[in-house]
Amino acid sequence: MPDRKGNLMSVRKDVKVLDATIRDGGLCNNFEFTDEFVTALYKANIKCGIDYMEFGYKASKNMFKKSDFGKWKFCDEEDIRSIVGENISDMKISVMADVGRCDFKEDFLPKSESVIDMVRVACYIHQIPAAIEMIEHLHGLGYETCCNIMAISQANLNQINEALDMISKSSVDVIYLVDSYGSLFPENAGDLAAKYLEFAEANGKKVGFHGHNNQNLAFANTIETMSLGVSYLDGTALAMGRGAGNCAMELLLGFLKNPKYSIFPLLEFIEKYMIPLKNSGVTWGYDLQYMMTGQLNRHPREAMQFTADKRGDYSEFYKQLLENF
Repeated sequence: MPDRKGNLMSVRKDVKVLDATIRDGGLCNNFEFTDEFVTALYKANIKCGIDYMEFGYKASKNMFKKSDFGKWKFCDEEDIRSIVGENISDMKISVMADVGRCDFKEDFLPKSESVIDMVRVACYIHQIPAAIEMIEHLHGLGYETCCNIMAISQANLNQINEALDMISKSSVDVIYLVDSYGSLFPENAGDLAAKYLEFAEANGKKVGFHGHNNQNLAFANTIETMSLGVSYLDGTALAMGRGAGNCAMELLLGFLKNPKYSIFPLLEFIEKYMIPLKNSGVTWGYDLQYMMTGQLNRHPREAMQFTADKRGDYSEFYKQLLENF
């Protein structure tokens, strides 16, 4: 294990915080946030000192019908500008594009014509060549780029080494360790972070971490990987995100010692917008069904269906998971 970077009292100037509430949280409500909600979050994030705000996906309109989703599934330029204008703040704007689910050659303007600053390319480990093609195209347009390698907990060491070798030699700026299934513990999250950092630092890249909270460890894994040198950290307001949710932004901002970050505007936003959203019936957060899929290192889709069906037979669900393991 490499030496830890800094200590609990120190400030790491390399750390960047990314708010993914609209993007990951959009998976909970079909991206149907009101403009008032998104505008209020944008303003709160600026006041909090957050470095990046991710507005959603750049999904293919050929694969997904616009009428079936809220607009943050597609993040059209005019929709983002209707919230941020020219974004004269210090906070940068991010979107995510999934390999195989976007039309990246048609849907991205040159950076000089767009208010978007960074594109996070999400892929599974077998899609690394396609991810690199996207990254090089987007880099050529002038964007900052990340590669978020999903479901890494199911990959073997040889696959991870090969993937990191390939991606770290591309034009990518940040390589993200993603705990898609919420199955990692701080110890193995730290081991993986060390592996990512080994390849990234040799090629002048940064490393990020995106956690899921199936085992109530998203925050613990985030600060463990940060302590080893990971510098891009994801969080969401009130931990809103797919299934069990993500690292709670309020926990992260309360932990970081950099005086540029402020928790108070986020608390005001949570009070006014997140609590009513949850009370309206939008569902996310730790629950037993997500714990089970996290412990078994599998996609939470079955747990999400369990939740949607309003089931409460946890022991029967666990038996079903084991039978289909």
